[in-house]
Amino acid sequence: MDGTKIRALSGGVNQSGVRNHNERLLLSIVQRHGGLSGIDLARRMGLSPPAISTILRNLEQEGVLRRGEPVRGKVGKPSIPMELNPDGVLSVGLKVGRRSADALLLDLSGEVRAKKHLQYDYPLPENLFRFLAEGIADFRGNLDAAAQSRLCGIGIATPFELWKWNDLIGAPADKFRSWKDIVFADEIAKFSDLPVFVVNDATAACRAEHHYGRGKEFRDYAYFFIGSFIGGGIVMNNTVFEGNQGNAGALGSMRVAGPLGESRQLIDVASIHLLEARLVEVGLNPQALWREPQDWSGFARYVDAWIGQTAQELAKASLSVCSVVDFEAILIDGAFPAEIREELVERVRRYIANQDTRGLIAPQIEAGSIGRNAREIGAASSPIFSQFLLNANAGLSAL
Repeated sequence: MDGTKIRALSGGVNQSGVRNHNERLLLSIVQRHGGLSGIDLARRMGLSPPAISTILRNLEQEGVLRRGEPVRGKVGKPSIPMELNPDGVLSVGLKVGRRSADALLLDLSGEVRAKKHLQYDYPLPENLFRFLAEGIADFRGNLDAAAQSRLCGIGIATPFELWKWNDLIGAPADKFRSWKDIVFADEIAKFSDLPVFVVNDATAACRAEHHYGRGKEFRDYAYFFIGSFIGGGIVMNNTVFEGNQGNAGALGSMRVAGPLGESRQLIDVASIHLLEARLVEVGLNPQALWREPQDWSGFARYVDAWIGQTAQELAKASLSVCSVVDFEAILIDGAFPAEIREELVERVRRYIANQDTRGLIAPQIEAGSIGRNAREIGAASSPIFSQFLLNANAGLSAL
């Protein structure tokens, strides 16, 4: 499969020479809906059963699909659903965070096969690339030759223009500025020949939720991910929309009013770095927020106030987003314990109920499900998405 540009995406195409499109369409449908029989796939794609059989046979021979358990109906032979083969494709993902980095090995079904973690005060290129090189070597070392041949790429989830964030995370400006001249593909080519895919970190988290979490429940929605800094993503027509320059859904940069009415960005009023700063003020170690397994119960007094402020800002931001696009839902997730997420979502719902929604249809406010690993999972899914699935925003209507 190559990256050939697809033009006619309204459904399957029977002509010769476009097997790439039909394979991507079929895999996208199976990825979203689970195992399906050949008859179901033919109906969804608008192709003849023989054409579907040929595609299924080829993908099964390549190891990308496998036969599921027979489904017995009331009459006739049982149908055999075809499903993604988890071992069919493997990918590496790296999240470049402000306080830590995580590398993982992901399979085609979205399961994490292996993971490595690196904690730091702030990210510097030489440390990050050494960590990634060692991680890839470890991942490969635990795979046999056949599995190694299934590695399809490396996805990198990183903040947009990382070199501009040094003042907010306390990094030395001269050292941090080195990120400006870094080309990820060139650096990684020094120790790996796998193709590299770079994506905004919050967009990557959105992609993880969309492919492997609750995103499958909605067609169009906005997504907030709260890490050290809040970010976001948007999904339209069942696909994560990256925009012209890969920075669509930069919700953390939305303008908001500060406590004195001054213009600020959402990252300044609804991010975990605010909670970190508060803990430092009272003499507590904020590193405890990032330790695994996460447990924020010891900071309940400060966490509750942070949730209150963050929920108010998210409620206003959610309505602002929906004034531009009529999203059916807003999904909220972050690098915090599940109970914090649930409480935050519930408070956002309450605050929205009291907001002025004239001219708007208030969206559903829902909790995401992937959690703190969303960015690295989304990063690892980028090579898979780019090489095996279809972009529905290009006109795909069969999903």
